[in-house]
Amino acid sequence: MQTSSAQKLKRQQQLDALFVGSTRFFAILVLASLGGILFSLILGAMPSIEKFGFGFFTSSNWDAVASEYGALAPIYGTIVTSGLALLIAVPVSFGIAVFLTELCPVWLRKPLGICVELLAGIPSIIYGMWGLFVFAPFFAEHFQPFFIKYLGAIPVIGSLFQGAPMGIGIFTASLILAIMIIPFIASVMRDVFEITPQPLKEAAYGLGSTQWEVIRNVVLPYTKAGVIGGIILGLAALWAKPWQ
Repeated sequence: MQTSSAQKLKRQQQLDALFVGSTRFFAILVLASLGGILFSLILGAMPSIEKFGFGFFTSSNWDAVASEYGALAPIYGTIVTSGLALLIAVPVSFGIAVFLTELCPVWLRKPLGICVELLAGIPSIIYGMWGLFVFAPFFAEHFQPFFIKYLGAIPVIGSLFQGAPMGIGIFTASLILAIMIIPFIASVMRDVFEITPQPLKEAAYGLGSTQWEVIRNVVLPYTKAGVIGGIILGLAALWAKPWQ
């Protein structure tokens, strides 16, 4: 009997070691894949680096006739529009997730959740075409003149609204990008909010907490890692778009 127990224990230890080794291998494989991607990108960019140097990233000149190229303008546009899009999308997504998990009637949660997930499945190029042909003209006609008149003179912020009301600009692009990533962030936030243990929330209510205090002091601290992951997913969706 003791021999049989020792054999089972030894086999279990071997299986545990195999499990630990396999998971470690796959974790290292992820890092190796990332390193391989970075290496291939650098290798592919070497002709450009050798010809233009790192001034390619600091110059805004783009003259195909003179063979002068600079990526500063696209880099600046990507960073600014992505930052503004996140500033707009994160609060809206948080509100959607809180409503779906805490405030929405039970019979309405599933239909609204499905609608949010369907919006996340729309290709980004569709958002771009809708923004260019539908939203931009509407924005230029009804909103942009007002913003130019009353916000154009404000330092820093006014630079987003200056110029002719054509509907095309950094602020318009940021709005469209925010609309595009709201379903991604809201879906992740909703899922992580739903995993908050009900006894924790009931205990907070029992101590006299309001609904907002429960969300702020119980739900958010418990799910902060998932919330950050949802925001990073939205940022990844921004940088993966093919039409910026």
